[in-house]
Amino acid sequence: MPPAAVLESVIHLEIIAGTTDFYLERETAAAIGKFDGVHIGHRRLLEEILAHKKDGLAACVFTFDPAPAVLFGTSDGKELTTREEKRLMLEQLGVDILIEFPLTYETAAIEPEDFAREVLAERLQVRYLAAGSDLSFGSRGKGDAALLQRLAPELGFTLEVIDKVCVEGRQVSSTCVREQVEAGNMELAHRLLGMPYMIAGQVVTGNKLGRTLGFPTINVIPGESKLLPPRGVYFSIVRCRGKLYRAISNVGYKPTVTEERVMGVESYLYDFDQDAYGEPVEVYFLAFRRPERQFENVEALKAQLQEDIKAGAEVAFHT
Repeated sequence: MPPAAVLESVIHLEIIAGTTDFYLERETAAAIGKFDGVHIGHRRLLEEILAHKKDGLAACVFTFDPAPAVLFGTSDGKELTTREEKRLMLEQLGVDILIEFPLTYETAAIEPEDFAREVLAERLQVRYLAAGSDLSFGSRGKGDAALLQRLAPELGFTLEVIDKVCVEGRQVSSTCVREQVEAGNMELAHRLLGMPYMIAGQVVTGNKLGRTLGFPTINVIPGESKLLPPRGVYFSIVRCRGKLYRAISNVGYKPTVTEERVMGVESYLYDFDQDAYGEPVEVYFLAFRRPERQFENVEALKAQLQEDIKAGAEVAFHT
């Protein structure tokens, strides 16, 4: 799927966050899950609820915030998609409502039957529910798809359980995507996600050395929770001001030019010479080029940048 396919906002996304006291006035087709990465397995759920919009139902995604693994300390807190990125992607895909349900030790202890009745049936007004086969919710994770299937007729909704999607003989999961991103295998991550791995943020002021060297760049500082690929240089695509640019992006600390230990993403955009400070951008990673390293001097760095940019210009950017 090309980046452009997920970068056009279709509707305004209604976000309900930070409260358990809500009530939707519209009947919904809902999907429940973590949606970290919004990978092709998640997209199967989204396709189902979006298809039910033609029946007059609002497409609703229900997630827990934070994820259970974060609350119970079994996660390192790193995410494939930050809260802001997930909101952006779901809106661009056409979701109407996003529920970020506060997960605390108290709300995690809700009995599954009570959760299905009070939250799904009453507060969400669910008429159609899509869930993965590995769904777990409620006190001690006792709630599952089988329970919802049993309760659905009484609570007035239809449940559809979606099987795992497989790529290269392996079930697609956020963990699977995470492994590829951590390994720098951006091509396989692309196939698992249905789009290139993305970092979204605002352009910040850098040291402007790139402009001095003749290679003006834009800098983005990812959120602390964002999972980054290995430090190094990548062939990429950047969206800025509604337009896609092929680019070369560096993930790292820029060791040749600064001693500051701030992890950032610096991108050189082909055919781009505008001032973009403060602008929201998305950086899409297509393929790993080379690891980050420290050069003897700025001239050596400049020579390497020239090689990287030439190589990027010759790459067929299949997105």
